[in-house]
Amino acid sequence: MKNIHDGIKSKKEIKRKEYNLIRNSNSYLIHEKIKLNVKSALNILLDKYHVKGKTIGIYWPLKGEVDIRFIKDIDNLKVALPSSSKTKGLSYHNWSNNQLEIDSNHIPAPIGKNVINPKNISILFVPAIAIDQEGYRLGYGGGYFDRLRQRDLWFSIPSFVVISNNCISEKPLPRDKWDVPFNGWISEKGLHQI
Repeated sequence: MKNIHDGIKSKKEIKRKEYNLIRNSNSYLIHEKIKLNVKSALNILLDKYHVKGKTIGIYWPLKGEVDIRFIKDIDNLKVALPSSSKTKGLSYHNWSNNQLEIDSNHIPAPIGKNVINPKNISILFVPAIAIDQEGYRLGYGGGYFDRLRQRDLWFSIPSFVVISNNCISEKPLPRDKWDVPFNGWISEKGLHQI
């Protein structure tokens, strides 16, 4: 069993390198087009999934990722950012104008705030290095989003990857038995729901 996982792990590493090169070559214009499509998709997804008073889970952008923090300033939407802990995994915390701290993966997060119950989150937007046609995401290898989304309540939250079209794999990406598919993605070509 360990050998199977090691083989998948090395295949994922190869794909991470390949898609990171592709992702990091994207222009500012592609990112701007994706941001416009996130705004458009947000209207569709809010109508379909959002309950007033609930929170939208977004992310703090790292190199190569599309910056969607503008969602915080739309129509008083409540947003949350994830915070990662090497021992406790991933949790979401409300983010308004409160001070951010650096989490265990050196990403700004509202660590001091109470953890949000998944019942109070209506939609998640997540970054990725790549995603395939079946919704399986290739992340950074920490497994934070997969472990979080394996839990029943978290799995039931509509979750979308924000990604450039050149990082959407036509072929299935390598996956472990614990990888969890997403509901779709938003790229410069628009919203794609699976």
